[in-house]
Amino acid sequence: MHTGDTFVELFGRLPDLVEGAVADLDADQLATAPAPGANTVGWLVWHLARVQDSHVADLVEEDQIWVAGGWAARFGLGPDPDPADTGYGHDEVAVAGVRPDGPEALTGYYGAVHDRTVAYVRGLSADDLDRVVDEGWDPPVTLGVRLVSVAEDDIQHAGQAAYARGLLLAR
Repeated sequence: MHTGDTFVELFGRLPDLVEGAVADLDADQLATAPAPGANTVGWLVWHLARVQDSHVADLVEEDQIWVAGGWAARFGLGPDPDPADTGYGHDEVAVAGVRPDGPEALTGYYGAVHDRTVAYVRGLSADDLDRVVDEGWDPPVTLGVRLVSVAEDDIQHAGQAAYARGLLLAR
């Protein structure tokens, strides 16, 4: 298996996880925390998409899909989104402020992010993975480490969203 194919396989597992977490939930369910202080299904999926979008946009040196695609309005976040806001450090109030208008907002935004990610990783070679992409860490972060980190974070959040969905539907 070639390097690019490996990353296509890794990121290719996420769309089904995202779809499964949000399918048939309405806007109120997507914005309902399964317990006080917990993250909502909508926030978890929004966050995993934002993390991937932010990091891959940096790697391809393009605007984030979040900003360029006008997605913020579909999440109750106004027309002028902060590209630095990926959800990291959100408190309960900020989590509650992310209100997707339905599952299609989440799957549509994530789908656009996923398509760009797959287009990028498909062309990678083994040599590309050693390129340093972030000098702000010790040791510096390579492309391979960054991509694995993004995928791992997204997979964890997709699992959390599926669990939160189960808690909501069990009520």
